[in-house]
Amino acid sequence: MTPGKAAADLSQKIPNDFDQRLRQESFDLRKKGIEIVQVNVGKLCNQTCMHCHVDAGPSRQEIMSLETVDAVLRLIEKSGASTVDITGGAPELNPHFDYLVEKSRRLECRVIDRCNLTVFYESGKEYLPDFLAGYKVEVVASLPCYSKENVDKQRGKGVFDKSIDALLWLNRLGYGKEGSGLLLDLVYNPVGPYLPPEQAELEADYKERLREDFGIIFNQLYTITNMPISRFAAYLRSTKQYREYMELLINNFNPSTLGGLMCLNTLSIGWDGKLYDCDFNQMLDMALDGPVGGKALTVHDLDPGLLADRVVDTGSHCFGCTAGTGSSCGGSLL
Repeated sequence: MTPGKAAADLSQKIPNDFDQRLRQESFDLRKKGIEIVQVNVGKLCNQTCMHCHVDAGPSRQEIMSLETVDAVLRLIEKSGASTVDITGGAPELNPHFDYLVEKSRRLECRVIDRCNLTVFYESGKEYLPDFLAGYKVEVVASLPCYSKENVDKQRGKGVFDKSIDALLWLNRLGYGKEGSGLLLDLVYNPVGPYLPPEQAELEADYKERLREDFGIIFNQLYTITNMPISRFAAYLRSTKQYREYMELLINNFNPSTLGGLMCLNTLSIGWDGKLYDCDFNQMLDMALDGPVGGKALTVHDLDPGLLADRVVDTGSHCFGCTAGTGSSCGGSLL
């Protein structure tokens, strides 16, 4: 069984009551337009993190081809999207990463690199910090805690020390400094099956601890709920916490988050060019269907106009984005 199929099977253990909840709230979840194109350029990664909803790792071979990258760029230009959000795996391990960044900046798009920081220390990747700074790429970096013990527990032994060194490296280039135009944001994921704490308070704690302990500065902290899919779902099942975690998400459903859901203005693109409402749907193989025969839409055949006012595909995992203060790739929704 493939990782994606296994994740999908796990997700179906809990019925999808999310559509029913939307009806109770009289909320029509439809695409408003494409402002953000999120591109997953592959599942290859130099780390294997417990919470990873992509199931990425060193052994994964899925990599976006140059042909598909060019099709993505055509779609970005045609859609009028203002932000290109590049993710993986470790997106920088895709051999066409630099090309995608350069071309996206030429289209005058804001470019985000979702970086695990340790990739800077992979052979041949030492140029990356200077490259990112040169193109004014916003770095959104994973740092699930300011504690070495917690980070290494979630992401692997030695990851914390490398991450701290990488953040200092970025700071020396101007990242995180006021007026530099180089944005450095951090991402917090809970270590276990819990909801994230209040984002503003945790950001203040992060800034104080990282500044005092290491002299590190950054712009914003994003708190992101662990999604009950893929590797994290498998962990929950193995520890017999899957149903309990789903109940936590469902019981903390917050209708105030609905208007800020990322699926309303984001188009997610898989490494093979298939299209999705969001990155999480992508990992559950919930591809957008075309108007003829239900065939999955790809970057090679999509007219962005087809997505106008389209109903968003949902599943039980959507409770992860609407629990508490909400969750998105840009952090808390409230």
